[in-house]
Amino acid sequence: MTDFKPEEISHPPMDQLQGFEYCIDSNPSWGEAIALGFQHYILALGTAVMIPTLLVPLMGGTDDDKVRVVQTLLFVTGINTLLQTLFGTRLPTVIGGSYAFVVPIISIIHDSSLTQISDDHERFLETMRAIQGALIVSSSIQIILGYSQLWGIFSRFFSPLGMVPVVSLVGFGLFDRGFPVVGRCVEIGVPMLILFIAFSQYLKHLQAKRVPVLERFALLISITIIWVYAHILTVSGAYRHRPLHTQINCRTDRANLISSAPWIKIPYPLQWGPPSFDAGHCFGMIAAVLVSLIESTGAYKAAARLASATPPPAHVLSRGIGLQGIGILLDGLFGTGTGSTVSVENVGLLGSTRVGSRRVIQISAGFMIFFSMLGKFGALFASIPFTIFAAVQCVLFGLVAAIGLSFLQFTNMNSMRNLFITGVSIFLGLSIPQYFFRYTASAQHGPAHTRAGWVGWIKLLSNAMHCVAV
Repeated sequence: MTDFKPEEISHPPMDQLQGFEYCIDSNPSWGEAIALGFQHYILALGTAVMIPTLLVPLMGGTDDDKVRVVQTLLFVTGINTLLQTLFGTRLPTVIGGSYAFVVPIISIIHDSSLTQISDDHERFLETMRAIQGALIVSSSIQIILGYSQLWGIFSRFFSPLGMVPVVSLVGFGLFDRGFPVVGRCVEIGVPMLILFIAFSQYLKHLQAKRVPVLERFALLISITIIWVYAHILTVSGAYRHRPLHTQINCRTDRANLISSAPWIKIPYPLQWGPPSFDAGHCFGMIAAVLVSLIESTGAYKAAARLASATPPPAHVLSRGIGLQGIGILLDGLFGTGTGSTVSVENVGLLGSTRVGSRRVIQISAGFMIFFSMLGKFGALFASIPFTIFAAVQCVLFGLVAAIGLSFLQFTNMNSMRNLFITGVSIFLGLSIPQYFFRYTASAQHGPAHTRAGWVGWIKLLSNAMHCVAV
């Protein structure tokens, strides 16, 4: 039997990932960069549509209001992404809407002072102004922590072992946005998942003019194929007699965005009116800002490895967090309906395409700003069923989680203390949120429950802090 060479069974730790053709400062050709930028735009569009689709109807808004919120969120996402790539960490990261803010925002929506408003449109405007005020106040937390260098000082204690749960749980903690959403329409979601994996992993060596087209543009090609397939199912009447829940998740004509979108509309600050401020709303939003702070820190570390860049030093990470706080301030001024964080799925796409170029992300920001002003064209792409995006996220969130686990190569995993820290932190990071979810599902309120108005913010804090673990 032939003896194995040591390098075949053991690999020395490497600071940078292998196989990346373009790192943070190297750029593909302009044509390829534009196509890759459009691919990042399409992926970011999923979150930009999902969050307003969830929140705007609860606020009393119409389809017209939903379209305006989607356009505003996409417009501010483009601005925040450009600012972060030019003046912040300068890593290839998309700064988009965050699900961490959904819990406190829903609490604001259900505030008794707002629910008693009888006119739906007036209730929508008042609720949006309350959300804006809470975002404006809470953004000061990240601005202070960032530009005072306090977060940079704290980040000096982030050892490779400490970054394992922080980064990996950024991916693992989003499992409920993966296959559970795919399962809502398996006839679309499962083919999308299989096609994306096949193109990016098994057919990646097929090239055109020395460019691995199927690997590099697997997301764009597979989304186009499945989108057409879903539209054929829709127009052929396959869902005509199916339950409403199935039609919403499978049909391509249920978004009601194209007909409601204006041809040209430029979002502007305070378009919903002057913000309103409430202490309870602000405290709840502060909890979400802390969640976003931790999530973004892990995502920045993952993006640095996927872009073949050196880990961001403390002052750069602190500067990025400060600028991200300014991004949340812009969310409050423009009225996006949610706060901002690093888009985890776009970080994963860096690994899938093996292109970590900063220029590609800046081009995608240009697409976001451009299509947010041309409403009809942006609404066309926004009509892609959510199930398709969920199938892609199954892969991309897993990639980010794996990047977190890759930090283990820089630690001594023969140490029982290191094994203890890794295992317990990841397990509790997944287990503790389940306690909050199950408690809330059975009791219809969080563990901290009181009718005392002066401590009402504690309930918002307890409902949102379960996200800190992930």
